[in-house]
Amino acid sequence: MSTSSSSSSIWSVSYRKLKFFSRIRRFLQSKAIRKGSYGSSSTSDNSNKLRTIDNNDKDEEDHQLVIEKESELDGSVVLQKSVNRLHFGSWEEKEMAAIAIEKLAKEDVKARKFMAELGVIHMLVSMVATEVVGRHRAAIKALIQLANGTSTNKALMLEAGILSKLPKDINVVDEQTRQEFAELLLSLSSISNTDFCPNKPEILQFLIGILESPCSFETKELCLGVLYNLSAVLENAGALVSNGVVHTLLNLSSSFKELSEKALAALGHLVVTLMGKKAMEDSSIVPQSLIEILTWEDKPKCIELSAYILMILAHQSSTQRDKMSKAGIVPVLVELSLMGSLLAQKRAMKLLQWFKDERQAKMGPHSGPQTGRVPLGSPLHPKEAQEGKKMMKNLVKQSLHKNMEMITRRANAGGGGVDSSNLKSLVSKSLTF
Repeated sequence: MSTSSSSSSIWSVSYRKLKFFSRIRRFLQSKAIRKGSYGSSSTSDNSNKLRTIDNNDKDEEDHQLVIEKESELDGSVVLQKSVNRLHFGSWEEKEMAAIAIEKLAKEDVKARKFMAELGVIHMLVSMVATEVVGRHRAAIKALIQLANGTSTNKALMLEAGILSKLPKDINVVDEQTRQEFAELLLSLSSISNTDFCPNKPEILQFLIGILESPCSFETKELCLGVLYNLSAVLENAGALVSNGVVHTLLNLSSSFKELSEKALAALGHLVVTLMGKKAMEDSSIVPQSLIEILTWEDKPKCIELSAYILMILAHQSSTQRDKMSKAGIVPVLVELSLMGSLLAQKRAMKLLQWFKDERQAKMGPHSGPQTGRVPLGSPLHPKEAQEGKKMMKNLVKQSLHKNMEMITRRANAGGGGVDSSNLKSLVSKSLTF
């Protein structure tokens, strides 16, 4: 009742203002006519002419102010009619009202909050479920504008059940509708709200369906943005992993360079969780796909993210390091430590250090007759340690020299003009084995 009375008082005030400014405009128009006739009859008098010009300028300013005020009132009238049609009009009137509300919400920030108080959001959410394409698209576009920059409206949309309106089968809706749904979800996922979580099956079903289908790049990018926001909350990791998000992201990261950065960023959130790390360790395309990304010279950010994920997987896991070694990661890391960005070089050197330490530890028991296996980290004889160090250095050099021609060509192609012999000498000096 309080809301109804408040709305009624607002409309009555707006109506009184409209009548008031209409009278002002008529008064100013008649005044301008009188001043114009007076100015024309006294053109011989310079002082009167100047006063007339000044008065006309002032009248124009007043007239412009009145027009602006009327424009505000016109917006209020449009809003009143649109809200009325949205609640009580026919389906055709509801659709036209949604289009008008979208325009008003896009132009006026204050109007977005005011519309929510008038029950607009719940009516638009109910329209999303209609089968007529024009109607539900008009409702979605209006909701996108209403959600822009206001957490309250986003929370109201979730409360009204917008997630339950997502299409169960993405094939039954057109590409433009999918993109608009994805845009709305991206906006909703940016708030810290327990109502927007991947435990609701409609969300992941919609997102994965789009990412694994031949949808447009823009739509997939929006969906990846939603997954990135969801993966940033550690509590969501279980639901994301159990629904196969890791597999989808891994495939996208290695198959589409344009989408790889966003996919790898979401994987970077998940790999720090036990479930996420386990899912990546069990994947048939890991570590090969991540090692391949390390060679993408035109995607430095992807290289850094891939190196980060490989670091997390390799940390305290000899099994994963062995898989990486067999997949040929060492020569790739050596090249990356020389040619990559500063962050990529740092991560590559860290991984190389782990491989070096592990190889030295494995060589310890075989450097002479021993009664038992030497525990990891136990002290070695200085001579044995020196032999192992020398052997490791030779192995890395051999691996490096096999790729030297390729590195030299890339360096020369970049305009650096690096000589092969100089580069080899530089590499030999930089190795700290």
